[in-house]
Amino acid sequence: MSTTITITGAGGQIGYALLFRIAAGDLLGLDEKVRLRLLEIPQGIGAAEGAALELQDGAFGLLEHVEVTDDAAVAFDGCDLALLVGARPRGPGMERGDLLAANGGIFGPQGAAIAANAAPDVRVTVVGNPANTNALIAAASADGVPVSRFTALTRLDENRARAQLAQTLAVPVDTVRRVPIWGNHSATQFPDVSHATVAGRPVHEALEAIVGDVPAWLDSTFIPRVAKRGAEIIEVRGSSSVASAANATLDHVRDWVHGTGDWTSAGVVSQGQYGVPEGLVCSFPVQSIDGEWQVVEGLEVSDWARQRIDASVAELVEERNAVKALGLL
Repeated sequence: MSTTITITGAGGQIGYALLFRIAAGDLLGLDEKVRLRLLEIPQGIGAAEGAALELQDGAFGLLEHVEVTDDAAVAFDGCDLALLVGARPRGPGMERGDLLAANGGIFGPQGAAIAANAAPDVRVTVVGNPANTNALIAAASADGVPVSRFTALTRLDENRARAQLAQTLAVPVDTVRRVPIWGNHSATQFPDVSHATVAGRPVHEALEAIVGDVPAWLDSTFIPRVAKRGAEIIEVRGSSSVASAANATLDHVRDWVHGTGDWTSAGVVSQGQYGVPEGLVCSFPVQSIDGEWQVVEGLEVSDWARQRIDASVAELVEERNAVKALGLL
């Protein structure tokens, strides 16, 4: 047995960063064979085919087969894991409605193709931005597929938040736990340290000794730095984050498949938890149990945190309303 993994936009930079790590076993482990389907638009087929040749030259023992196609029905045939990476970026002079319409033309048909062709237990991770609303469009178009099978990537934001805390506290990043992202994968996202720990100790206590006024530091330094990290990387590197996005995608899917020992973050379809309108794809603190994401419920949310969560959720509602107005839902 092997797992069939479909990657859209596979000829792009994030797709390229994903392929070789998946083939090496970094996603599902060293005991799981994989079959890769690389979906590209016609203009990107050459890049995807080049990556396929490199995969062949890598002589990966876990890689059974690679197929490159521009046909969504072929790409999602029997697919177990779908990584929807390819998306239309905002171009010069593009209004938000234009961006949503362009991506609706991508993710709607992909959702329909998943419903028609993928494995019954398919799991879908949307990486291409605006990820939350793109996931909403894909799920709405996938008739018969449970909405719980569609998720949006917010693990990159969480990884960034944990890394910033680790750097500030001068501790290993794996000692920083429970830093969930709430809301949208956008500048309104809320990285929440209310319940965070470092080596089992409350993060707030550890921060007080270093930054003094913790609320002020969170407002002026930490939250803006996490939210704007992508822009910072573009300014420094000259192009968007690629390897870290691919790494977060692997983290998200690996935890979804194999389970989590603690909280993490994922954009999942709201069932009304924490007052988030039902049906929105919103990032919550989650755990993966028996292959299903479950929102961590019962957490205390302060008034300060509630304001930030509500602001990000309001943006998601605006995006959903705009998509509805375009006839995409």
